[in-house]
Amino acid sequence: MTREILHYGIHFLVPVVVGVLFYPRHRLKAVFILLSGIVIDLDHLLADPVFDPNRCSIGFHPLHTYWAIAFYTILFIPRATRIFGLALLIHILADAVDCLLLSLEL
Repeated sequence: MTREILHYGIHFLVPVVVGVLFYPRHRLKAVFILLSGIVIDLDHLLADPVFDPNRCSIGFHPLHTYWAIAFYTILFIPRATRIFGLALLIHILADAVDCLLLSLEL
């Protein structure tokens, strides 16, 4: 239960908090962009089964590979694409926390 709360909390609450705190003049637009980072979960449709609660997404799904994460990090560097890179990196953080907690379950 804690794993799911942390995972989905990071997916949905962290983008809202970041958008409100760091983009106050454009908070609604920022929150929308940051929440849209969830779109990379479309790569789960390529897996069989589509949803496996005991599978770590990092390194498994195409948009969750280390190459993709490197690209998201590069997107974070220039100011023009920073918010998009941030959205994707927040998503990866949520999945990485989920993977860590999954590995700690006995």
